[in-house]
Amino acid sequence: AVNSFTAVWAERALDEAARVDTVVAAGRNPGPLAGVPFAVKNLFDVAGQATVAGSAIHRDRPRAARDADAIRRLSRAGAILVGALNMDEYAYGFTTDNTHYGPCRNPHDRDRVCGGSSGGSAAAVAAGLVPFTLGTDTNGSVRVPAALCGVLGLKPTYGRISRRGVVPLCSSLDTVGILGRSVRDLAAVFDVLQGADAGDPVTAPRAPEPVRSAVGGGIRGLRVAAATGYFAEGADVEVLAAAATVAKALGASAPIEIPEAGKARAAAAILTACEGAQQHLADLRTRAGDFDPLTRPRFLASALLPATAYVDAQRFRRWFQAEMRRVLASVDVIVAPATPFPAPAIGQRHIEVAGQEHPMTYLGRFTQPLSLIGLPVICVPVAPNEPGGLPLGVQLVGAPFAEATLVRAAAELERQGVCRVVAPG
Repeated sequence: AVNSFTAVWAERALDEAARVDTVVAAGRNPGPLAGVPFAVKNLFDVAGQATVAGSAIHRDRPRAARDADAIRRLSRAGAILVGALNMDEYAYGFTTDNTHYGPCRNPHDRDRVCGGSSGGSAAAVAAGLVPFTLGTDTNGSVRVPAALCGVLGLKPTYGRISRRGVVPLCSSLDTVGILGRSVRDLAAVFDVLQGADAGDPVTAPRAPEPVRSAVGGGIRGLRVAAATGYFAEGADVEVLAAAATVAKALGASAPIEIPEAGKARAAAAILTACEGAQQHLADLRTRAGDFDPLTRPRFLASALLPATAYVDAQRFRRWFQAEMRRVLASVDVIVAPATPFPAPAIGQRHIEVAGQEHPMTYLGRFTQPLSLIGLPVICVPVAPNEPGGLPLGVQLVGAPFAEATLVRAAAELERQGVCRVVAPG
């Protein structure tokens, strides 16, 4: 009914479960996630399976020889992979309205989108099909669906989790992320996944820093501020109200402005367009008709961008990184809305906000600026005010490698009941 899964691997799941049972029966430690089922966005390599990445073209590619590094780590921890999840083709979209595999439906209202590009990952958790999933986040592809489906989403610091065995969109921004139903679950999975990997050179060469113990750490001493300016406009009133509620619950002090956030969003979009088109240039030349009609024109337009646009975006990124280093020296957590509006209808191509019409890519208004420099973010769900209403999401943003700080803040919101996952219906 939700169309979140594109494949279910029952035989593999049963085999892995049997191995966990054998370890338990032998009196050995089966791992911190023993027996916990999970699923992954269908751009993660799974041994013996086609890595389709939401496309028709990749069905013709050779099957994966080995699991992606993230899946291998979870399997060693005892977790049980049960299947692959729907997504926007090649992770280039915000709705998971996929022509090849059908639209993934929001469990809270099946006529509405679940967000993207990790839409199936969020919808599967929201529908209660699995307790956690893996997605990827380039411009908000974990945070947007987490917000629209009312679950938690963690986009770690760029390079904190290996991307080996994951089909890339924009290598300079791509990040493996986690979707779940509680802060404790996110932290437990993150602790298994984090760490350097020689197969992904951007992974940080530093010792893992467990964050699960931060769940009950409280927020005493945390400096919290609400993002203003760009992040306090261009959105529905209910969205801004949700962010204000979260900021108040965390005791936010004076608001803070993120400089040139609009330009940061544009720079992230340019980098994604240029690198994404380059990834698929050969297929665009020879098999353009096999692309999803919703992504084909975007890739074709991206392939025509001049190199000067890419260079200018990279120059701006260096400036923005320096500016944000200054901003984050005075605050530990920045509160910002996640999406400018709740889930739109499936098939809807434009939406009006504050009297202006925008395409669906506008869903990334508040996530893309933060992606540009790889900051860690936890998207927390805020339940609707009225029964049957649509969930909203709010971002908690920290300095690089400050996941433990964000876990403390998100856990406090859970404790207060401000952040909570509501069952559909």
